[in-house]
Amino acid sequence: RLKTNIKINMLIRPATIQRLATSFSRCSIRSSRAAASSSLACSFGNNGGITGLNEGPHAGQMAAASLPLRSRQRRALSTAPPTAPPAQQISSFPSIIIGPNHRLEPQGSFAEAQAAFLEPPMDVVESMLDQLIDLKVGIVAHYYMDVELQGVLHAIKRRQMELLHQQQLDEEDGGAGVTSSTGNSTASARRIPEYPMVAIADSLKMGDDAVNMCAQNGVSSVICLGVDFMSESVSAIMSKNGYAHVPVYRATSKHIGCSLAESAEGDAYRAWLVRSAASPKKSLHVVYINTSLETKAVSSSIIPTITCTSSNVLQTILQASAQMGPDELQICYGPDTYMGDNLVSLLDAVISSGWSDERIREDLHVKHDRETIKALRDNIDVYPSGNCVVHHMFGQSVVDTVLNDYADAYVTAHLEVPGEMFQIALRKSLDDEGVVGSTSNILNFIERKVEEAAKNGSPAAADNGGGEGKKRLKFILGTEAGMVTSIVRSVQDILDSNACQNVEAEIIFPVSSEAVLGVEEGENGSDDSASALGVVPGVAGGEGCSTAGGCATCPFMKMNDLDTVHDIVDMIGSRQHSDSNELELSKHLPPNRLAGRSIDGKNAIELGIEPIMYMREFMKEKRLSEELVERVERGKKLAA
Repeated sequence: RLKTNIKINMLIRPATIQRLATSFSRCSIRSSRAAASSSLACSFGNNGGITGLNEGPHAGQMAAASLPLRSRQRRALSTAPPTAPPAQQISSFPSIIIGPNHRLEPQGSFAEAQAAFLEPPMDVVESMLDQLIDLKVGIVAHYYMDVELQGVLHAIKRRQMELLHQQQLDEEDGGAGVTSSTGNSTASARRIPEYPMVAIADSLKMGDDAVNMCAQNGVSSVICLGVDFMSESVSAIMSKNGYAHVPVYRATSKHIGCSLAESAEGDAYRAWLVRSAASPKKSLHVVYINTSLETKAVSSSIIPTITCTSSNVLQTILQASAQMGPDELQICYGPDTYMGDNLVSLLDAVISSGWSDERIREDLHVKHDRETIKALRDNIDVYPSGNCVVHHMFGQSVVDTVLNDYADAYVTAHLEVPGEMFQIALRKSLDDEGVVGSTSNILNFIERKVEEAAKNGSPAAADNGGGEGKKRLKFILGTEAGMVTSIVRSVQDILDSNACQNVEAEIIFPVSSEAVLGVEEGENGSDDSASALGVVPGVAGGEGCSTAGGCATCPFMKMNDLDTVHDIVDMIGSRQHSDSNELELSKHLPPNRLAGRSIDGKNAIELGIEPIMYMREFMKEKRLSEELVERVERGKKLAA
């Protein structure tokens, strides 16, 4: 997919012309983009997830475009079963090996596509950092951005911190000048902000980072890179913290949906809540944060509701059960069906694996034992019809390969991953050989394992008679492939800080062989199967997905790309000099479906924020607020 930043619409903006050289640089890199496709698993951690219970739409187009025309035509028309090339047979998942001294070894086409964008051109990085500082624009992005955009965002953050460090050294030396992003120190150069202008995080922390950018950097606008409910939540959190005057912009004016969030917006979900609220038991609705503000508001008007993340959902239900009685409290979890079922599976595993009361109190929750865990498990009501398209598709071939060929690998799995892939990670997590939980839990688990190995393989360990030979840690990445940028950066930093030369980390993308489409016709026009070319992923399986298993990238998240970010930054810059782009910018504002609305006489926006505030209080105080508990008690009396 080649794209330049020149828009043919009767007028080429001056800022676009200035970016032309940079645009061609990015296009040349982008032309090496291979298609992507992968399936993943999940993991828990005690203080968020559970580790050892101790704690896009354009994918594949470039690959097809590189084929001869006749081959592309045959590829589109072929009805033969997809076949995988030797390098991508199901016995060999694509992977990226991260070694000392920033060495990267991508294995397979999909991994090569990921690795190609990890080191972006510095002119792109410098140019955008200049704009963000000059225009006072902050960027908050989810982990699931595409690798090209993630590579640039990570590089911007790192470059800003380098310049900040140099600025601080200059000031200690008594220098009058401060450092500009081009590295020059002049008296007239602007200061480098202390808080990062770019933050990459999960959906909850995105809002916190935006508030910090306002408070510490004085940003005048925030760009939110994610799906629509994320920009909506970021805006609401900023408003709650006194920054309603700072606009939040999406990278595109188009609707950026989410299959999971939208599964909670229909009549079926509301009917499920009404039925749950009518239960003779106390009822608490635990709603996943990856839902719209409207869903949270409507839910709050029907049943007492608290928001959760994949990091804190386990502790939320454990505390609610302990605080209000495991036999008396019904916990209604939604809308993510897989996550809810996985929570039940986790509690089953605790019981069936023979955990003692003492271990449960030590590793899960101080107020629980085997009997209360059984009661909690039996009183969880999971919404039956919600899932995320990224985590939805897993095939038996993926599962079989993980079990048969990757027995020595750590298995990570997001809580939203279904079926046996989750069970593999869960079983591994019982021995601290895997993790099930959130994106942050997965990243923290990988960091911890690499840190442990790096310290044992460091020069200091060798001097003390310790250390080992060369060691490669394998991690099956059970979540969206966009996380790999953050993982690579973290692993590189850990190896650097420990001066470790004998530890590698291999990040493995589980991709079904049926996510690879075979091109029957060779270069010479023959149908010799031996000369067939395999492309990852195949259009027959959708954009990066396969019905047999494998969905590496979220097509909604990939509506945010480097070009759209450049465009919105340019529009913000133009607005500050004239009002000509104000109307266009207004199309990039978050959805505002609750503005001016009330539900049962209460402000709808306040109702939507209420479950988030209950969650924040829980995270701070480690117990549910008395107000929420009283609402649950009143709800039981009304139902009776």
